[in-house]
Amino acid sequence: MADHYQILGVERTATAEEIKKAYRRLARELHPDVNPGPDAHEQFKLVTHAYDVLSDPQQREQYDLGGSGGSGFGGFGDIFETFFGAAQRSSGPRSRRERGQDALLRIEVDLADVVFGVKRELEVDTAVVCDACEGSCCAKGTQPVTCDICQGSGSIQRSVRSLLGNVMTSSPCGTCRGYGTIITNPCPTCGGQGRVRARRKVSVDIPAGVETGLRLQLAGQGEVGPAGGANGDLYLEVKVRHHDIFSRSGDDLLATLEVQMADAILGTTAEFDGLDGPVSVEVKPGTQSADIITVKDRGVTHLRGSGRGDLRLGVQVVTPTKLDSKAQELIKQFASSRKKVEPTLTHFQQGLFQKLRDRFLNV
Repeated sequence: MADHYQILGVERTATAEEIKKAYRRLARELHPDVNPGPDAHEQFKLVTHAYDVLSDPQQREQYDLGGSGGSGFGGFGDIFETFFGAAQRSSGPRSRRERGQDALLRIEVDLADVVFGVKRELEVDTAVVCDACEGSCCAKGTQPVTCDICQGSGSIQRSVRSLLGNVMTSSPCGTCRGYGTIITNPCPTCGGQGRVRARRKVSVDIPAGVETGLRLQLAGQGEVGPAGGANGDLYLEVKVRHHDIFSRSGDDLLATLEVQMADAILGTTAEFDGLDGPVSVEVKPGTQSADIITVKDRGVTHLRGSGRGDLRLGVQVVTPTKLDSKAQELIKQFASSRKKVEPTLTHFQQGLFQKLRDRFLNV
């Protein structure tokens, strides 16, 4: 196939002046402002590139020694590439259809959704197949034509001299960019890309047990590739919203249960709304602040496997701060009926929350 000298129509022994004259003649013929032909623009680029290489003494010398022109002479690396890379590149034209890129979206869910999982419908701004050309990239009623430079092979071969003698090299065709075909009438809707930007809805099943930072992979839900190629994948990064009452430790749910002093002394039953319905717990007589009440299997469903975590309640006994005279008298009677216990000095702790943390970690 034609090399830089053949593209300009000069001999390898041509002088710099002869190369310049050949380029000027071809440039006048092929310039897009003068020649509106469909192939003139690509031919003009080939002629210009050939002139850029051969008009520079250093690049021309490297090209004559087997370099590609414009990229330098790579020594033994280029030689090995000649033998082992050329065969791979010349195996055939590359396809216009390529796999689409993956996409990442961030999604927020409530803590209540995490208990059993939730189904969501998302709107995704992505690339979809062009309806006008159905991914062919061509205007309606047209199709790609075979490249007349590489004859559909997608590559240009030429014999060059190297340190090992004359060898055949192969490089992607600059006219068709290695596709082997040229789209002379691209689709006006997608500009010859075979895909357009659009919004589409994606139905997502968010499993129970997910936590902040977890990524879910939706295979084939990413953007469609060029020329209607296979879809990439869609990744969802989960963020669990803060809850005013419940927090999470692994698959257990944590909360603080405030109990009045009298109820802590005598015992009572506490009822409240959990994340998945009403909860009833027994507060035993003599319950102390920082005691833990565990409600089995009322936590978060395990992400992998069956079963659920627990609901753990840290008790905070509330001491009344304002008592009327009757209530004060009753408390005095209660105190006088019991043996007096002096306050005891123990290891310093940062209040109830320190105690609760220690208890939660050790339960």
